[in-house]
Amino acid sequence: MEVVTIFLLSTDNLSRPEPELLPLLRIIEDVACELAGPGRHWQLRAMGALEVLPPETAAVLKQAEEDTRDRPGATVNLAVGYGGRREIADAVRSLLAEHAAQGRTLEELVDALEAEHIAEHLYTRGQPDPDLVIRTSGEQRLSGFLLWQTANAEFHFTDVYWPDFRRVDFLRALRDYAARHRRFGS
Repeated sequence: MEVVTIFLLSTDNLSRPEPELLPLLRIIEDVACELAGPGRHWQLRAMGALEVLPPETAAVLKQAEEDTRDRPGATVNLAVGYGGRREIADAVRSLLAEHAAQGRTLEELVDALEAEHIAEHLYTRGQPDPDLVIRTSGEQRLSGFLLWQTANAEFHFTDVYWPDFRRVDFLRALRDYAARHRRFGS
């Protein structure tokens, strides 16, 4: 399964002043519409807490997802209103609710709980964990991006800002990744 996740807006960014936030949301809406356009060979998935977004932005993301639902090819996740800690909390809430709906006790859940049970409730459930995370803008931090899923990922940091990130920068990241020896803890 081919999956790319683009981190467009964190939950932390939602606290920005409105004159700064609204243009970002319009750019995200434009990106979603462009990626959902005809002739594209991927499915879009909006991931994050869409309920914390302005309704018009959430609607654009949901429509882009719907427009690409039956397309063949890769999956492109658009992480908007996304925070890794919130995702994990949402996954645990979902797991607890599912367990309660099955009539099981909290003690039964405690006895049976495994890491994969939480993973089955993440926004990325059913998708492989990322092999490579490319961080633009010179920052060397995750900013809450896919905290659970990146446990074994390789990281590539570049000083290039996202709008200026070119194909050659992407190929440089892939070359760097290809030169690494992945050991997965061994």
